[in-house]
This record gives sequence, structure tokens and C-alpha cells, in this order.
Amino acid sequence: MVNPIASALLRIEAVTLSPNDPYTWASGLRSPIYCDNRLTLSYPEVRSLIADALAEKVKRLAVDVIAGTATAGIPHAAFVAERLGLPMVYVRSGNKKHGKGNQIEGVIQPGQRVVVIEDLLSTGMSAIEAAEALQAKGADVVRIQAIFSYGMERLSNNLRDAKIESDALLTFEALLETAQQQGDITIEEQKQLADWSKDPVAWSERFTANV
Repeated sequence: MVNPIASALLRIEAVTLSPNDPYTWASGLRSPIYCDNRLTLSYPEVRSLIADALAEKVKRLAVDVIAGTATAGIPHAAFVAERLGLPMVYVRSGNKKHGKGNQIEGVIQPGQRVVVIEDLLSTGMSAIEAAEALQAKGADVVRIQAIFSYGMERLSNNLRDAKIESDALLTFEALLETAQQQGDITIEEQKQLADWSKDPVAWSERFTANV
């Protein structure tokens, strides 16, 4: 089945797949996928599709506040907060170096139920750190809600250790299924990409060794 969000992200090249000529991440790892959901902001129909889907998910959680991760989660959190008529805050990666030195911008009260909006989950650490900053203020972080998740084992381990739940509108498996059905990748390339998601480090090392 073609996933409409996957199809939209592939169409605008917010997600690009290149199993035979992989990208190099900042860590030095080679990766057959590159995701930049910031591009969705330039396409009103795509950002609305995502915002509507996020709002539908969040509405079921009965939260009091929408929190966006800086910087990529901020616009999507704003779209959701506007749709649901809820307060919004955003969380920096660390305390601001001037002014009041805030890490959280906006008003959080102890006991408020909060959902953290993130654009992409790989290891999940930036979103987890944002959630922990909110928890330190007494908030009840109900979930990290992302647009897309690579579904890596390291993400699952980090979430388990932090005792935080997450969800994504689009999984890596659903993305590959849509890409293959649309003819963006072959069945063989789909298998290559699936192998990468199971162990990105080993996949990168094998690719580099064979170049």
C-alpha cells in the first residue's frame, strides 16, 4: 500500500534513497538514505498533510501542551498547537547563553501532560534530552511524536533506558514499501536498504570495504 506521507516526502525529495551511491553522515558512516524534513515547510500541501496527521495522533493523547524540539520540531509543533488550540513551548539542546538562560521557551506547569514533536528519529537522543528537560520542570511527557523514524535498534534501547515512549507517522519499512511500489527503488535495492536499517555501522563498513 502506498503511504501518502512517504509518497509526498519522496516527491519533494525530503527523503532521498541512494543504496548504490550512499551519503556520508557527519559521523563518517555511509548511509543509503538522507532525510531533511525541513524541506516540507516550503510545500504547503505537504506540511498540511503532516500537520493534520500529527494533530490527529496528538488529539488522542489528551495533552495540555505541545513541545517542539529546536529547531526542526518547532514549526510542526506550532502547526499542531494551532490546529488543536493548545499552548506550545520549544526546547533547546541546552540553556541559552544570555538573557534568562532558558532551555525551555514558553510556560510549563508541574503536572501538565506534554507531547514532544520531533521531525526525525534516528538515535532519538535529541528528543529524549528535550523530554528530560521538560520532566525536570515537573511535566508529564506522554510521548515523543515524530514525523519519520529510521526504526533503529539503538533508538529502541535509548527510549527504553529513558522510560519514554515514541511514535512516528512514517516508519522506515513503510517508506521502503512505498518507494518500491512507486518504482523509486527496485526490490533488490529495497532489501539493501532494509539490511542497512538492521545494522547501519556494519552496512557502512561493508560498503566502504568493497569500494
